[in-house]
Amino acid sequence: MATGLVVAFDLDMTLIDTTSGFASTLTALGGELGVEFPVESITARLGPPLDVLFVGHLADEAIAPAVDRFRELYVDHAIHSVAALDGAVDAIAAVRRHGGRVLVVTGKYEPNARRHVEHLALDVDHIEGTVWGVGKADVLLREGASILVGDHVHDVEGALAAGALSVSVLTGGCTEEELVDAGTDVVLADLTAFPAWLDAFVTAQEPLGV
Repeated sequence: MATGLVVAFDLDMTLIDTTSGFASTLTALGGELGVEFPVESITARLGPPLDVLFVGHLADEAIAPAVDRFRELYVDHAIHSVAALDGAVDAIAAVRRHGGRVLVVTGKYEPNARRHVEHLALDVDHIEGTVWGVGKADVLLREGASILVGDHVHDVEGALAAGALSVSVLTGGCTEEELVDAGTDVVLADLTAFPAWLDAFVTAQEPLGV
């Protein structure tokens, strides 16, 4: 058994498929604001915080209020319609089998991240929201995480900044080439491949018997 194993997972497009819920919320926000957001192109690059995604679509002074309103609308438009991605529950269970802790480290507004985790009954020890890119490194270091699983090049940046192993899945908006170029250590098609990978990784870390 591994001791001290701590694995962090990104949330959107790593553990859960938020595409439809995000699109529905964005459409509702656009209706309120009288703005026709390019919903398809924005949802195709989920990962960065809302204030980054809204740049170029709203006046600078309108971004912060729009972010706040999006977060309010999100509760009704996204929480109950969003499902866990294939392999998410089993990936978390694999960490548990090795005696590990599970973190969710996400750029999402933390109260909404918690709502997703609670709605889907994901077995998570700690949730940290509103952290993105290299900003995730502080959380990984504080919590002692040795692995960060994500779908975006910014997740790779966070892992590398913390000296953690970067495991990337291809369920988000980044290609394998982009993730490899960013420096990821491992690329998996999706989380269904994670348990077997983790078993092999943990076995390789264990000292040989005498």
